[in-house]
Amino acid sequence: MNHCGTRQLETDRLILRKFIKEDAAAMYKNWASDDEVTKYLTWPSHPNQKVSQSVIEDWINSYSSQSYYQWAIVPKDNKDAPIGSISVVHMVENASIMHVGYCIGKAWWHKGITSEALKAVMDFLFDDVGAKRIEARHDPRNPNSGKVMKKCGMRYEGTLYHSDRNNQGICDACNYALEKSDRRKKDL
Repeated sequence: MNHCGTRQLETDRLILRKFIKEDAAAMYKNWASDDEVTKYLTWPSHPNQKVSQSVIEDWINSYSSQSYYQWAIVPKDNKDAPIGSISVVHMVENASIMHVGYCIGKAWWHKGITSEALKAVMDFLFDDVGAKRIEARHDPRNPNSGKVMKKCGMRYEGTLYHSDRNNQGICDACNYALEKSDRRKKDL
């Protein structure tokens, strides 16, 4: 793959950019402190803004790696306040596989924002980084996350039972993927 680090991406409604220290208050308020938002995630709700600040500082330090991809999801109509995050959470370098995860504040659910962000990230990973396959998964009790994956052209590949852990404990994982070759067929 041709790693180039987290670059700013733009869609019709969004700017996907690197996190900055000043994003801690918005992260805490808009999504990281909400138990409903983190219900099916692998990290717990942040008990205070200091935790959000610490997480962001770790992300900022990681931006020095060209193989690190972590974006703040920022609506163009409110350029200063991120409403969620999207990132490559795992990769298999020698097979050009990248696994993507995302999280967005409850106030922005069911508005197509997460799908718009995921589509932009997938295009970047395929076109600029050279990924051959992009994967994502969700807990079956969170079907809306799967709808985001389907909307972006990902194909359901099956459910692995008792194969993951999130804030609900041991859980099943519904797996989705899109291969670069399949994406080209859909674009024709």
